[in-house]
Amino acid sequence: MSPFVSKRSFLYLVALGATLSACGGGDSGGTSGPTPVQPSGPTFSVAGAVFYDENGNGTLDAGENVRIPDVTVQIGTATGKTSKVLGEFTVPGVPAGTQQVTLSRTTLPPFYAAPATVTVTVPQSQGLLIPVTLPIGTNRPNVYMGFGDSITIGEGSPDNRGYRPGLEARLAGFFGRGTVVQEGIDATRSNRGADRIDASLSRAHPAYTLIMYGTNDFNVLACKTDPPCFTIDSLRSIVLSARGSRSLPILSTIIPANPTAALQPDRNQWVAAMNVRIRALAKEMSVPVADPEPLFLKDPNFERLYTGSVHPNNSGYDLIADAFFTAIITATTTATSLPTEPTLFTRPASLRATRATAARPAIGEAK
Repeated sequence: MSPFVSKRSFLYLVALGATLSACGGGDSGGTSGPTPVQPSGPTFSVAGAVFYDENGNGTLDAGENVRIPDVTVQIGTATGKTSKVLGEFTVPGVPAGTQQVTLSRTTLPPFYAAPATVTVTVPQSQGLLIPVTLPIGTNRPNVYMGFGDSITIGEGSPDNRGYRPGLEARLAGFFGRGTVVQEGIDATRSNRGADRIDASLSRAHPAYTLIMYGTNDFNVLACKTDPPCFTIDSLRSIVLSARGSRSLPILSTIIPANPTAALQPDRNQWVAAMNVRIRALAKEMSVPVADPEPLFLKDPNFERLYTGSVHPNNSGYDLIADAFFTAIITATTTATSLPTEPTLFTRPASLRATRATAARPAIGEAK
């Protein structure tokens, strides 16, 4: 079935899915706690879908074709799980009458918010459509902005698109759609990123900002002798700017460099130490972290993943795509919703990036 099935066709199909099951039947879906009391009367299956309500009006509108997979739906004591791409579910064993519907927040991808109250009258007269929302303001739904240096641009891949095609394919196969744009500038360091993030956000208006910065910071002497120099403060500033623009930040670790290139093993030891700090920053700020570093290191011959000293080839970029995709969809128990305090929209002066002395790109710069 096409992920772009019309609303009318969808409602017709899910209405057909409402079938009478055996008396007293129904599966609790493996929920913990005491065994629920089984209904004494007939039970029914409830069918529907969980969809991304882009404009937040609670209604499935034309063009709103993103569905949310792998979400646990509970109706009464019975549960079901939504499917990939179509986001459809069937919950068996639901007694007749008005039933409360809840989505397990621990199974929603980061940032998604479930509706406060949903009820369904059983047996159904039509498919149950459950809206979820993202706190992105007026940003463009389903647009993901890559933000970084020449690795974000895609240098080293044959088409110079880097991880973007792989990530778009994964998003389409999971949600039904997703567009990845890039705001990379070659040979830039994280402090330059902190300077230019606001302009990129104003141009792209992305729902998500995919932050991958730090590779070129290694070429600054102060960053090698006195880490983390400006890197962590710059990344913090970039995250705050994304939040201030109501764009959802995903923070990436730094990929290791080619182990056969110059300045090894010192460079990759520095990368590993910096990534410890980046993961800690993501935890501190409740930001999902994309972690390509272990994916590269898992390959015993990971030098095959590069076209030069720091730029990946297609195989390497596919690992970056996988890391971002995993961060985008993986449910977390850590709160990732955007704060609503007024201070969210102000970048504190103490967090502004330190200005490094401008210099020509060094050998091994991601230019």
